Amino acid sequence: MPYKKPHIEKIHYSIGEVADMFHVAPSLLRYWEKEFKEIKPFKNKKGNRYYTSKDINTIKYIYSLLKEKGLTIDGAKQYLKGKTELTTTKEIEIVSKLDNIKEELLQLHQSLKELYHEINIENHEQKEN
Repeated sequence: MPYKKPHIEKIHYSIGEVADMFHVAPSLLRYWEKEFKEIKPFKNKKGNRYYTSKDINTIKYIYSLLKEKGLTIDGAKQYLKGKTELTTTKEIEIVSKLDNIKEELLQLHQSLKELYHEINIENHEQKEN
């Protein structure tokens, strides 16, 4: 999932920030908001949308249904309709935790690759001397 975790934990995120996290256009988030009752960003008097961490987790879950599992909008709606709110909330939390674990593993993998590269350079330099 191309979710990009924010560096600073904020209370509210703008639609542009959330769109950047998922590498999608803000218009897609507005469309999903119309299609999925589960997405309920706060709107100020100007109509600007602000998303909480819970909203972002919900979007992450819907994103995984649509983009990773390949469900259609109607398919995702039916999938969510068959779930109770408690079950959906638990699944959203699980998906979020798994995404965090995946991100940590990818960072660990990158660190190991860098370490392996450094060791190979040191071994090559020792052989030359």
